[in-house]
Amino acid sequence: MQRAVQLYLTMLTLLVAGLGVIFYLGSGLSKSHPVSQAKVETQAAVDVLTKDAPLTTSVEERLLQNAADPLGRFFLQLFVIIIVSNGVGWVFTRCGQPAVVGEMMAGILLGPSLFGLLTPRAFEFVFAASSLEPLRFLSQIGVCLFMFVVGMEMDWSELRAKMSTAVLISHAGIAFPGLLGAGLALLLYDRLAQSGAPFVPFALFLAISISVTAFPVLVRILQDRRLLRTSLGRLACVCAAAGDITAWALLALIVATARSADVGSAAVCMGLVCIFIAGMFTLVRPGLPGWIGKDELERARPSKRSFAIVVALVLASALATQVLGIHALFGSFVAGLIMPVRGGFREKLAVRMENISSVLLLPVFFAFSGLRTQIGLLHGWTDWLLCLLIIIIATIGKLGGTSLAARLTGLEWRDSLRLGALMNTRGLMELIVLNLGYELHILSQRAFSMLVIMALFTTVMTGPLLSLFDRKESVT
Repeated sequence: MQRAVQLYLTMLTLLVAGLGVIFYLGSGLSKSHPVSQAKVETQAAVDVLTKDAPLTTSVEERLLQNAADPLGRFFLQLFVIIIVSNGVGWVFTRCGQPAVVGEMMAGILLGPSLFGLLTPRAFEFVFAASSLEPLRFLSQIGVCLFMFVVGMEMDWSELRAKMSTAVLISHAGIAFPGLLGAGLALLLYDRLAQSGAPFVPFALFLAISISVTAFPVLVRILQDRRLLRTSLGRLACVCAAAGDITAWALLALIVATARSADVGSAAVCMGLVCIFIAGMFTLVRPGLPGWIGKDELERARPSKRSFAIVVALVLASALATQVLGIHALFGSFVAGLIMPVRGGFREKLAVRMENISSVLLLPVFFAFSGLRTQIGLLHGWTDWLLCLLIIIIATIGKLGGTSLAARLTGLEWRDSLRLGALMNTRGLMELIVLNLGYELHILSQRAFSMLVIMALFTTVMTGPLLSLFDRKESVT
């Protein structure tokens, strides 16, 4: 033992002495290096947070510099987003609302409308403009995975069984509010369109944002109210599914038109998209069970191999539609539509995908949308009246159009109104549409903020409207 200690001390002495000699000889070789842009931005972020409040120790300053490092700041952003989203979502569930509505609200609270208003220095430190690009990419991945899960939740057998009724009701719930939204664009174009945005894309985006339904949020509301297995619940799901497929097809056409320089380019783009969809359904869908393997489809848990095949297909589909000029989320949605149903493969896959997207990725999307929402841009009673007008038009169009069509198909007024209230749920689907319109430089930030408020308001009112129509029936 004593000899081992002596050898260790000798080795340590030689190491220190050797390093000392090397450092002495190399000190004359040192040269100055330019300061990187990342280091400049990191120090600027620390200065913003500590302005007028100098640090008392160098340790605190070092900790802040580490937190302001791009990777450290990214982890800080994710931590704040997950904690706040889950906390606000829990509060909303206690108030009888779906957790996703609370997560949408959390995104707004984390943006400049509240966090940036109350503590601007802390907000600038956490969500500095130069640090948001990783969040943007992560939010887009979350939306693509979410749309993939939505595609898998489409029940084709249920849809075929009630096709005629579902198509009539869902299309009436798109056509009537869409027409009102396009008409509303005549009033709002000069005030709310981005500079240089043509009227037609602005009117189309306003129409589709008013007429969309949030299928996943609707399913969760039906589950919470124990209506999912009732005839009304099944009809609402089928109508929402048919409406979603139609709305996304229309949105793809609108995006292609907005991104193309002329009508001919848009037509070619949509032709290629149609070829892509036809290939996915006629070639990929029949061959997919064989590629994955029948035994793999019936496993209790998808294997790494089958999971890798699915993820690769989702990425390839997303890349295809992105390259074709619409958006990656459309390809993800189509990939979900063609997933095999044998052995409950869709359900097992959806659980794993949804756990990833709902816990981490979708809250990032909500937060990123919240960073674009500035309620403070609504100045004076004129802007708030316009926001109220958008909410009224959206509610009348969606609830009224759906209810009237449902009544004409033979439903009682009570069920027709309840169906209209359910279809008036917009939720996350609305935010996806609005972010597309904003990124395409069609919707201004004021328009984006007003429509986000409309999405939240119409989603929150679904539960109270259902309770109201139930009470009216019990009274009569």
